[in-house]
Amino acid sequence: MECLRWAVSSCPGLRDCCGGGGAAAEGGAAAEGGASSLAPRAVGAEISQSRIDVGGPGQECCKTNAVGGGWASPLEAMRSGTRERLLYIPAILNNGLEGADKPDYLATVDLDPESSTYSQVVHRLCMPEPGDELHHMGWNACSSCHAKKGVSTHNYLVAPGVVSGNIYFIDVKTDPRAPSIFKVIKAEELARKAGVALPHNSHCAPGEVIMSFMGGPREEGFPSSGNGFVSFDPKTLEINGRWERGDKKPSFGYDFWYQPRHNVMVSSEWGEPQCFARGFNPAHVHEGKYGQKLYVWDWAEHRIVQELDCGRGSIPLEVRFLHDPSASEGFTGCALSSEILRFFKKPDGEWAIERVISIPPVPVENWALPEMPALITDFVLSLDDRFLYLACWLHGDVRQYDISDTRNPKLVGQVFIGGSLKRGTAVRRTDGADQPEPLVVKGIEVQGGAQMVQLSLDGKRLFVSTSLFSAWDAQFYPALKEKGAQLLQIDVNTEQGGLFVNPEFIVDFGQEPFGPALCHEMRFPGGDCTSEVWL
Repeated sequence: MECLRWAVSSCPGLRDCCGGGGAAAEGGAAAEGGASSLAPRAVGAEISQSRIDVGGPGQECCKTNAVGGGWASPLEAMRSGTRERLLYIPAILNNGLEGADKPDYLATVDLDPESSTYSQVVHRLCMPEPGDELHHMGWNACSSCHAKKGVSTHNYLVAPGVVSGNIYFIDVKTDPRAPSIFKVIKAEELARKAGVALPHNSHCAPGEVIMSFMGGPREEGFPSSGNGFVSFDPKTLEINGRWERGDKKPSFGYDFWYQPRHNVMVSSEWGEPQCFARGFNPAHVHEGKYGQKLYVWDWAEHRIVQELDCGRGSIPLEVRFLHDPSASEGFTGCALSSEILRFFKKPDGEWAIERVISIPPVPVENWALPEMPALITDFVLSLDDRFLYLACWLHGDVRQYDISDTRNPKLVGQVFIGGSLKRGTAVRRTDGADQPEPLVVKGIEVQGGAQMVQLSLDGKRLFVSTSLFSAWDAQFYPALKEKGAQLLQIDVNTEQGGLFVNPEFIVDFGQEPFGPALCHEMRFPGGDCTSEVWL
């Protein structure tokens, strides 16, 4: 396949570390012997360019005699005793809409404290071409298919390239330590069949995989009016078509979560693609080019039934229902207003929102604005729905809230992971409050700020990455491009609350063989606290 020949011949890092590789068959599965998987001498981890089927005839990817895996309930998952041994995280070399010379890759990280390669990247799966901007990932099937006959769960990571529009289905079941690309759906096919681009995230549902898209095709300029959802067949991994119905459409696209027992899906919105993809301009908020609504959908009918206004300039991003499938409430993180809003079903069947967490901006000097927002970019709920953990990318702190009373969260833990308020920079607080020291782990100073978070099933380990999106990274944390992002572990007190940086764990993507890389969302083999939906 041409992309494989290009990757080996044109990417110096791949050529030097992987050797010559082989050629894959054009237009279908790779020919025997076409995969390259050699251990580089200098970095001690395997790097591969895998066998690929580029959107050809459908293949049965789930054995008909299989029975769905995952867990029967969130509490079963939490109490299972299953400790994460590996972690998958995208390493991004892309530079916004400008693209890159080298492809992004999926990094496999060893999380086993007893392993000789603990806290190291043990495998790198290079994408077939540059310019993807890997971001969020989902599964072909998850706990929503638990015990379902004919379904094999957690076989394939679904990894879209936000900028390229390509969708990669990555086999992590055959060899969890060395994933391989099983299938690719190209952006051109998605544009032709569904009229979409800028894929964001996906969720597995019974009988389909649903993915959100933030705009229309590149050839049309990524219009926000093209946002929406696409359904994929979980067995053949082929495009079914657009998921949504009706005349009502969101203004913008981003995240979503569904709760079947209440026949509901809730989605959020980021903004106008030609704005957010090039960095952040505060004027665009006032011009209405960033989102401020949640959309409530009839799950069975695939139609918008209600809009919830989060306030001008709020930019609601991540959406999380409580894990309890009977719960009729959840939360969204409003990035710019730095609030956590609770959404809930009222006795009359309508949905409403209320502010339950608000983090005030910090007055500063020598920064872009006179006040620095916290910028809540991600949060995760423990599987028992007791704790909420959120990341403030600009302030740099991770916070732990007890949400036993969902209307009145209580702050019980806080720790700083980099951020723009740290000492040693030109930024100064003008309110006289202390600024945190730079975080150094194993001699490595953390770059960027706390951004994506993922929690272990037992709730005792919180993993944090420090990159948001390449165009925003370059604007707010220029050093990320030169020094790379990091992945860290925070140890959690699950009794009284409390967060503590693990001094023995750091993965420095500034020391990668292809040059400094960014890193974003994390996934554990078999599912985790942000991938699983229970019916």
